[in-house]
Order: sequence, then C-alpha cells, then structure tokens
Amino acid sequence: MDSIHETLGRLIGAQGVYFYPSVSMVSTVFTVLAMVAGLLGYLYRPYWGVRKVPGPPTIPLLGHLPLMAKYGPDVFSVLAKQYGPIFRFHMGRQPLIIVADPEFCREVGIKKFKDIPNRSIPSPIAASPLHQKGLFFTRDARWSTMRNTILSLYQASHLASLIPTMQNYIESATENLHLSNQDITFSNLSLKLATDVIGQAAFGVKFGLSKPQSISESIRTVDNQGSQTDEVSDFINQHIYSTTQLKMDLSGSLSIIIGLLFPILQEPFRQILKRIPGTMDWKVERTNKKLSGRLDEIVSNRMKEWNRGSKDFLSQILSARESENVAKNVFSPDYISAVTYEHLLAGSATTSFTLSSIVYLVAEHLEVERKLLAEIDGFGPHDLVPTAYDLQHKFPYLDQASY
Repeated sequence: MDSIHETLGRLIGAQGVYFYPSVSMVSTVFTVLAMVAGLLGYLYRPYWGVRKVPGPPTIPLLGHLPLMAKYGPDVFSVLAKQYGPIFRFHMGRQPLIIVADPEFCREVGIKKFKDIPNRSIPSPIAASPLHQKGLFFTRDARWSTMRNTILSLYQASHLASLIPTMQNYIESATENLHLSNQDITFSNLSLKLATDVIGQAAFGVKFGLSKPQSISESIRTVDNQGSQTDEVSDFINQHIYSTTQLKMDLSGSLSIIIGLLFPILQEPFRQILKRIPGTMDWKVERTNKKLSGRLDEIVSNRMKEWNRGSKDFLSQILSARESENVAKNVFSPDYISAVTYEHLLAGSATTSFTLSSIVYLVAEHLEVERKLLAEIDGFGPHDLVPTAYDLQHKFPYLDQASY
C-alpha cells in the first residue's frame, strides 16, 4: 500500500495534477458574482451621483437613518454645522441634497428651479399616486409644459392681488382672540389660517376653519348648511390624514419602510398590503381614493362653469387649458386635481410651521419682540392694509426676523 502512495506521489510531483471544474460549478460561481455585483450597483448607484457632495459616511441599506434616530429633528442642524450649508443625507438608499441656507434655498427654489427636472421620488411619495402627479414630481416634457403654464401665477402682481384675501382671513381669525378665556395653540391657529388662505387661492373654496363662530352661528350652520359643512370637514380630515402619512422615517407604513431600504420592492408590497384590511397601506389607500374623488368632483364642477370670474389657481389652469395654448392631454383632469392639491399640501404645512417657529423664537427674545412691534405699530393705523410694495420695503426688521 505504501509503495502505491509513493508511486502516485512521484507521478504528481513529476507531471502535476489538473482539476477541471464542471460547467455547472462555473455557472453557479458567475451567477453569484453577477448577483453580488448587481446588488452593490443597485445600492450604490444613487450614492455615486452625489459622492462629491459633503456628508457623513453611509451605512449600507440604512444610509443615515441611525443619525435621525440619534438626533431626531435636530439632525439637519447638526450636520449643517459640521458639513456646511449644502450636504447629502441618505434615507436608506435614497440620497437627498439638503440646502440649509436661506439665500441658497431661494437660488435653488426660484432661480434654478427650471434646471432641476426629473427629481427622484422619495418612498412616501411613491406610495401615493395622487402626489406623484403634481408639478414637483412630474417628469420630462409634461413637467416643462406644466411649469411654463403655472409660472405666471407666481408673478408679484398676482401674489399682491391675494393680500386683501389674506387680510380678511387674518382679521376674521383674530377678531375674538382677546375675549377667549382659554389658552390658544398658535400652531393649530396658524395651520387653519394657512389652509383657509391657500384653499381660497388654490380652489376658490372657503373652508372656514379659522373663522370663530358663536354657538348660535354654529347651530344655524348645522341646520342650514350641514351637508356642505360635512363635505368640507371630511375633505380637510382626509387632507390632514394623507399629509401626516407622508413620513420619511420608520413610523410610516410597511411599504414605505421597505421602500427606504429596498425601493424596488416597495410597489409590489404596497399592492399586496393595500388589499389587507387594517394595515396602514390599506388605510392610506382608502383615504387617498376618497381625497382623489373629492378633488375630481371639485375640478369637474368648476369645468362646467362657463363664467369663471375667480382668480384662484384652479380657474386659471382651466382657462389656460381651454384656450388651447396648452395641450389638453398635459392638463388632464387627474393632473389638474393633483397640481391644485399640491398647492394646498405644500403651502399650508410649511407656512404654518414658519409662522409658529417665528412667533416662538421672537417670544424668546424680548428685545426683538419690542423692535418688531414698534416697526409694525409705526406703519400706520390698525385698519391700514399694507400693499405689496409696503410689505417689501417698509418692514426691513420684520424681513430680517423672518429669515
């Protein structure tokens, strides 16, 4: 037996032994390598496009979500101090470019807005088809056509025409505040006020959220206009619920969480989960369907009106569509509903948050509060309504405090 081993050893040493792997083994190895390469490419392709933008190191799949869990809402302030006014933040695989400077925000949001089409869609928006049809996430030629049509509505002259509307709602909301014996949650008041103003400017609809009512007025409203009030209330509740579910954290629906980690799996999971009663995706789907139905109804009713004297956003879009200067397939009813609702969505929450934050910060600095009040009181009598020129040139300290 030993002689046999010695003979084999000499043959191996002299001639060498070669192993030829089977075809199936080679195929398996290349398949595994291709899958690993594909996974790495899928995970890091978005990162590669923004790799030169400063930002903290990322964790595969999670991105910077652990930093959000650590710092909470202050995470962007912390990162701005460390990486400057422009930095990247990864929500799972999805990179976001954060602009943390007022002048840069104006540059990006106004001057350079036309140069930033085809934005990536965050997972909360991907879970809501209604929000994908607004201007912000529309793509290619449709985006350009919609933007050029809407642009005139952002001119200073048109915005100045809304000042009397704002003034009326402010006076209505604050006329009885001094008579109230209860504490007032300013953030709630500012949200109602912003929703009323933008609802009027976008839809031409009076929501009446900020108007104080006496008991007798409330009884008459219920008796005489109960169905209309219920419809408005139902619309607002659906709007609030739909808005609050647009969460880019781990408290959202299961499909949104999956979308943060594996975007390619979000839509299949959403299609399954929205059919299972009781799940968050099922609730969001029902709410968005109701909300879309109400928006479509508003648009349909307005389209039937021959004489639209209103200058609200919806009427302007419909007039542009019927003038045949804009392709009707671009502003189809569902896109009209979405872009009009986008104004309510984008404006009410941000305006409310800005007002609440300014009031809170000013209240913390008494000297700033005294200077602001002196500048406002020095403008003129309390019943004098400022013009657009006045707001731009006669309140320099207020303008500084707003930043």
